[in-house]
Amino acid sequence: MKLQNTLWIVILMIIHGNVWAYGDGSSSSTEGCNKVNFSEFTPVNNAEVAAKSAFSFFASAETFPKSIKVTIKGQSIPVTVTPKNQGFQVTGRLPDTLKGTYARINITAKGPNQCEGSDGWLVKVSE
Repeated sequence: MKLQNTLWIVILMIIHGNVWAYGDGSSSSTEGCNKVNFSEFTPVNNAEVAAKSAFSFFASAETFPKSIKVTIKGQSIPVTVTPKNQGFQVTGRLPDTLKGTYARINITAKGPNQCEGSDGWLVKVSE
């Protein structure tokens, strides 16, 4: 019986030893990740704008330009992406269906190693 218990202990030590050899699970999956960043939001946060108003923002150089997605109230918004100053200038227009409401301009994009970034800002669309 003692030999059987000792065998189980050795097996458990081997299993746990192999798991520990790959790390303790505390390292982040974003290690080595150059997360994409967004800045220079226009119009500014909480600004009041008209329907169909232009908006723009700057995406960092790590951003894959074709991965940039903008949504407003669940609607995909077409954008133009232009290389600028070691990054990308992104421009678009608010939909004409937005009137008399607040709307969040949501941004998502990917960079190297499938690192994702997201951001956004709020505007008030006048009547």
